[in-house]
Amino acid sequence: MRLHVVSDVHGNSRDLARAGEGADALVCLGDLVLFLDYADHARGIFPALFGADNARRLIDLRTARRFEEARAFGRRLWGELDAAGQPRESVIETAVRDQYAELFAALPTPTYATFGNVDIPRLWPEYARAGTTVLDGQRIEIGGRVFGFVGGGLPSPMRTPYEIGYEEYAAKIEALGEVDVLCTHIPPDVPELCYDTVARRFERGSAALLDAIRRTRPRYSLFGHVHQPLARRMRIGATECVNVGHFRATGRPYVLEW
Repeated sequence: MRLHVVSDVHGNSRDLARAGEGADALVCLGDLVLFLDYADHARGIFPALFGADNARRLIDLRTARRFEEARAFGRRLWGELDAAGQPRESVIETAVRDQYAELFAALPTPTYATFGNVDIPRLWPEYARAGTTVLDGQRIEIGGRVFGFVGGGLPSPMRTPYEIGYEEYAAKIEALGEVDVLCTHIPPDVPELCYDTVARRFERGSAALLDAIRRTRPRYSLFGHVHQPLARRMRIGATECVNVGHFRATGRPYVLEW
């Protein structure tokens, strides 16, 4: 059995269309939407609306961890759109829908997918075609192994669209029980797996996920979210923990075979 696993697609539909080649199935760990590209300030929903210079300014503030200033800057820009009769929610949803139409059309069959923290789950049923199975807090058997999926992220200063509370996230992890492969968008709460060396900050990892890894000892814990992690893989007891990579940047899936 050969699976290809991707995460943090962020608008890379071209490579996504080829990501399943040579595999029995594709697993997607979320973050399909591209809102703001830290490497290319001209790409994404934000610069399309406000320009690359404003995108660069917002990124600089976030990278410097000046989150209150970043939010104030964003509020000013969005306020100007609101005043022009373009409500923020409507503008973002229209842009996200355009990306989802292209990205879901690129997914191969079969695909098993869960949400990232920048995704909008309520829109997925409109775009997920036959052959794409969406899972969140659920288990499924693939090639004789049990996979558990939990999507989304935890509360953060970034206030991204699909952040859920700690207790709700822990309940989803707990509901999976013992699985062979734990598939999540965010990593377990281990500093080396959570620190982004380019953004220069710790992303939010899950203590509940780390506890489940120690208790239930899955063969693998697969995740993304941290684009340039200090450590891409680490063994915790019997479990191989793997950041499957920033697919938007690499265009290459992680390969899991058995």
